[in-house]
Amino acid sequence: DAGLLSRLAAADLWVEGFGCELPTAFVAHAVRTRAHPPRWVNLEYLSAEDWVPRLHGLPSPVTTGPAQGWTKQFIYPGFEATTGGLLREPDLLSRQAGFEPLAWLAQMGVTARPQALRVSLFCYEPPALAAWLVHLSQQAQPIDLLVTAGRAQQAVQAAHEALGWTHSPERLRCVNLPWLSQTEFDQLLWACDVNAVRGEDSLVRAIWAGQALVWQLYPQDDLAHHAKLEAFLKRAQLPPDWSEFHRDWNGVPSLHAHALLPLNAHSVSQARARVQSLRAELMQWPPLQAALMQTP
Repeated sequence: DAGLLSRLAAADLWVEGFGCELPTAFVAHAVRTRAHPPRWVNLEYLSAEDWVPRLHGLPSPVTTGPAQGWTKQFIYPGFEATTGGLLREPDLLSRQAGFEPLAWLAQMGVTARPQALRVSLFCYEPPALAAWLVHLSQQAQPIDLLVTAGRAQQAVQAAHEALGWTHSPERLRCVNLPWLSQTEFDQLLWACDVNAVRGEDSLVRAIWAGQALVWQLYPQDDLAHHAKLEAFLKRAQLPPDWSEFHRDWNGVPSLHAHALLPLNAHSVSQARARVQSLRAELMQWPPLQAALMQTP
């Protein structure tokens, strides 16, 4: 549709995300029809590594193709004031403050056990999952594990089958959740004491939730995710046992194989305090959308 192409090409902001590029035909049409170049952003992956603030905001001249002579700008999300920051809605904290976790759980068909520790699980296939499930079933405090639909439920089922293992639901109750919308996923994180999340977007949502968290990074063949994990652990300053468990959860070689987390009230409270401290600092800075919209 030529009309749609023209309207898109006339946009003031272009965003290329995560190594993807706009179609050459689209760019060529814009070059022919625009009076001046747009703000053209190359949005990169989230990392706490030291090089991110150095590269954030740098120009990226276009040296070939129909837009030769135009300039893109690198925008890096990050955990420092000198990066692009993190996506955040203006009303996020007010919505969270008015949230009723027990009522929401009831709407989702989950009968909350007041004495149980609630743990959400949104994961790929963590190497330590089977050992962790056994560990959870042996904790002094009962645990409700709320497992998201898709790969997490499949991974838990595979772990159960591999172990040939059953457990007492009074100690560890595994609850399979239906598919959740983004809003419902946020509410799940708000309703739990510990959130095991995967990928970049869900890490950000877990930080905003302000609860203890465990992060599984997307596994990369060159093991670049190990360096990303270490950078995040350095930035977040989680308690040592939580940091060690993160390494095991992500398959980082360690002398402490299966560094299983003591999920008691004291341990969870310590981790929650660190996440909330990080959240308070990150809340002081403009969100990522501000970096996308500002004039270079």
